[in-house]
Parts: sequence; structure tokens; C-alpha cells
Amino acid sequence: MSGDHIVGATVIAAKNGEIAYQRAVGFADRESQRRIDEGEVYRLASMTKPIVCVTALALVDRGQLRLEDPVTRWLPDFRPKLIDGREPLITVRHLLTHTAGLTYGFLEPRDGPYHRLGVSDGLDASGLTLEENLHRIASAPLLFEPGTSWRYSVAIDVLGAVIERATDSKLPDAVRNIVTRPLNMTSVSFVSSPEGNGLATPYGDASPRPERMAEPFSLKFGQSAIDYSPARAFDPKAFPSGGVGMVGTAMDYLRFAEAIRTGGSGIIRPETVAAMTSNAVGDLTVGAAGPGFGWGLGVAVLKDPVAAKSPMMAGAWMWAGVYGTNFWVDPAAGLSVIVLTNTAVAGMTGDFPMSLRRAVYGA
Repeated sequence: MSGDHIVGATVIAAKNGEIAYQRAVGFADRESQRRIDEGEVYRLASMTKPIVCVTALALVDRGQLRLEDPVTRWLPDFRPKLIDGREPLITVRHLLTHTAGLTYGFLEPRDGPYHRLGVSDGLDASGLTLEENLHRIASAPLLFEPGTSWRYSVAIDVLGAVIERATDSKLPDAVRNIVTRPLNMTSVSFVSSPEGNGLATPYGDASPRPERMAEPFSLKFGQSAIDYSPARAFDPKAFPSGGVGMVGTAMDYLRFAEAIRTGGSGIIRPETVAAMTSNAVGDLTVGAAGPGFGWGLGVAVLKDPVAAKSPMMAGAWMWAGVYGTNFWVDPAAGLSVIVLTNTAVAGMTGDFPMSLRRAVYGA
């Protein structure tokens, strides 16, 4: 379990649709000595994004949304400008591929525009409505002309608002009706019930061992920090963040991953699965995924395993979350692997996920 660096984890690996490995290990709450249960619920963080992207792609398949729709068709007031004052066209495709020119607050310096404007990354207890957060996002200058570069961003929060307009429903209802209910993902939602299955207590990287997250909690990250509100997962009044807002179990996420791996399970068409899980950004540098990766319509796509120093095969697709979660699907190997931890960010990036991947392929 990577020494004392991971407090608790659930790992499930499926080979050609059959569970080949399943283990829950460590503590859901270290201080009370509550052990991780196989049905443990975790904060999924950015593993929310593929679910919300599939919701949007299902609407595309149904003709309710188009990839080339201007975002202003659905959100007339969402009109961010470039640094020179021009207002460029941003499409649904730009949102799905993180090529819209948006960013995240935790990826900019503490005195950056998103911080000055009070933009929520969706992890904090901002008290904002989705509409107010969109207004603040649109008030910040775009980093580049849409389509010309790649930047990990709040784009999927914006996409969530587009989904609301296209379905005339709230995002949690749209996601439940289109994706999670048909796939029987009963634990996956935007608000965790205190009476339901236990929600793993989150911890942040610290030495000599991870630190229990306070409310709120700030974790240094790059040139800035990630601001967390662990209590947000219980707050029905918090805006539903399409980028980072969901909770769920490893088994339910496996249901989702396998549904997409096997052709969409009627949620989206096989052709849409192929588009989602193929590189859609050409040779643009996908910084958050690292060398050897491209980006599809909602997931990182492995182009060059050698450049990525990865045991995964070309065509594998994946993503991770800053509460300490990650997953990958390797179609060529018939593999789907879900790794949920309650330790940020060691469960997402670094020695633990890399060692786990090597162990899976070594076995």
C-alpha cells in the first residue's frame, strides 16, 4: 500500500468483463480505525468528468445537442474574451476536449484571474450557484484562441450547464436518467447521504504520514494549491460540479468503464465510444496527462506507451481525481481497472498508481 502514503483504497480489475482482482485495504477513517469496506463510497473528483461527458455525448446521439454547437446557443451570457478583447467562438467540442481556453484556479498562481474573481473549481464550499460561477469564469480572459491549445479546466462545469439547458433539467437528474440509473450505478451521485454507506474520510499528503483533511483544507499543488471542502459532498445546496462533484464506489465505476469499453451499452453508440476514446486534439500537448498522451471527448488517450513510460497499450484511456482516485481501460488487453483511495494526491499521481499499473501488467 505504498508504505504509509495511502490511508485506504479499493482496487478492482476486470479482464474481458470478469473480475480478476478485488481488494479493499487500509482505513476509511484512520483515527477511529474504521476499515475500508468493499462497498466504500469515495469522492470521485475528476473521475466525474467522463460520466458527465458521456451524458453530453448521449444527447448528441439523440440529436438534442451537437458537438459544433456554439456554447452561446445554450448559455447566451457565457461570452469570455481573449486578452485582446475579442470574443471567439467556443463550441461544445472545445469544452469536451479542454481546448476552450479556460483553466482551473489551482493551475494558476494565487494572484491569477480565477483567484481574483473568486471562481470555484468545484471542490470548495464557495456558496455560489452554478450560474454565478459561470459568470465569474466568463469574466476571466481566455488563455488562448479556442482549438489552438490544450489546458485542463472548468470546461466540464460549463458543459454541465449546457446539459441542464439541453435537457431542461438539473444536472444530477440528467446524469441519473441518462447514465447512472440505466447502468445501475446506485452509489454514484452528486450528494452523499449521511445515512447511506460510509463515505471514506479524506486525507492530504503530508510527512511522515497523510493528514486528515480539515474543513476547509488547502493542499499545495504546483505554483498554487487545491482548496477542498470535504463537507461539500453532503451539501445538497452546493452547485453540482460536472468536473469534480460526484461520489461513488469502485464497483459502480467499473460498471461505467465496462459499459463504455464494450461499446456503450445503449447509453451511447459504438461509433460515439470510438470518438470519445480516440485522440481528438491532434498533436496538442496534453500537459495534465503527460508525454505520450492525447485527449478524446472526455478522457486522456494513450498514443505512445514508450513516451509515457507506461505498461498500458496504445489506445488505452484513463483519468484520475485530486481526492486520490484513478482508473484506466486498456481495450487491447481487455482490462478495466478502478483504483479509489482517500488520499490526495498520492492516490492519483506518483509512485502508487505507477507501481499498481506495473503490478497489474506483471500479473
